[in-house]
Amino acid sequence: MVIVARKRIKGVGLPLKFERESDSLIFVVVDNCLDRLPGSAMLEVGMNTLGWLRDKVKNIKIKGLMAKHKGSFKDPFFYLGLSAVILYSLLALLIPSNEAIMPLFVEEQDTIGSAFVTSMGKIKESPDLSIIQKNSLAAVSPPLMVTPQVLGALASGETYEWKDKEIAEYIVQPGDNLSSIADKFNISTETILGTNNLNKSSLLQIGQKLVILPISGVIHHVGKGDTISQISATYKAKADDIFAFNDLSGEGDIYVGDILIIPNGVMPPPIVYAPKIVSIANSYFICPIGQPCRVTQGLHWYNAIDFSHGKCGEPIYAAAAGEVQKVKLTNSTSRLAFAGAGNHLTILHPNGVVTFYGHLQATLVNPGDYVSQGQMIATMGGQPGTPGAGKSTGCHLHFGVTGARNPFAK
Repeated sequence: MVIVARKRIKGVGLPLKFERESDSLIFVVVDNCLDRLPGSAMLEVGMNTLGWLRDKVKNIKIKGLMAKHKGSFKDPFFYLGLSAVILYSLLALLIPSNEAIMPLFVEEQDTIGSAFVTSMGKIKESPDLSIIQKNSLAAVSPPLMVTPQVLGALASGETYEWKDKEIAEYIVQPGDNLSSIADKFNISTETILGTNNLNKSSLLQIGQKLVILPISGVIHHVGKGDTISQISATYKAKADDIFAFNDLSGEGDIYVGDILIIPNGVMPPPIVYAPKIVSIANSYFICPIGQPCRVTQGLHWYNAIDFSHGKCGEPIYAAAAGEVQKVKLTNSTSRLAFAGAGNHLTILHPNGVVTFYGHLQATLVNPGDYVSQGQMIATMGGQPGTPGAGKSTGCHLHFGVTGARNPFAK
């Protein structure tokens, strides 16, 4: 009777034959894994070891044992266990090194889609975690956002540089006029007139605040149903210029309440480019930071108030319930990132009003999420030199309102 059991480990077959011969049970081990050993010396040692094992097994008399345990030898699990013992002993004798045994039993790890490399291979990245006020742990979105412009820079081996696209505010000084101010900022007088709802007969007053665009053109407040192709046609501008200047990835990258700069756009008369103002109660919005609700800068562009307790990492809350429209993050430390706003997100509220949260350290929500009033949505950033701080002098929240009066303005 010949019983053959075959066990394959990592592509190496080890046939085990058990032959009944008179009073003895001879175990003949045919080893096909010897060719895996380096050098003729290891091969000779392996063959000598096999010979020694064969001779030892031949001398084992098990006639009495077979008679005593006659039923056990009919059990296939007996031979399976016996095969495992012999196989393990054989491997221990032939390959004593733990490093050599490990590859036979360790399965290859799946490395697809991994981002980090260790000595044992690649592992998947764990989510970023943030400790909030030393008593809460929250998962946050990593500060990474790749626009087509950034992707193009990476593909060409260049470093993407943010351009100055910030909308500034200028206080009229003695001796200023439209022409001198336009020359000062290298933009057209028509741009200043259109942006500030002025005409050529308007007189400037000392101390008057003017909104200054970073390039000649017009401002457009995105409304429901707007598309870049429609906007470009309205202002006689190039769609590609709008995409590039506003760092847009495509038609679907604009949202209600967004403020776009239309390079070289012309304001067609008459047109109402400002958003519709919705009347809201003072209680509609809650303070977006914890108590005390401390305002550090009054009303400035665009319809925004700054809040701060002077510490980064503090919670930022949704001022009212609504749907998260966009979340823009970057790992850049440039003051020009996202036109100076740095990391930011917007929320569209049921009444059509949009709130803007700028200079964020990290975000806890994603586009499309519905948030409740008072729900924590981000942590405060703005520390100069940190990723996504934008144009900021310290930790604070830039809270803007589009479509309604900012209730925190005094």
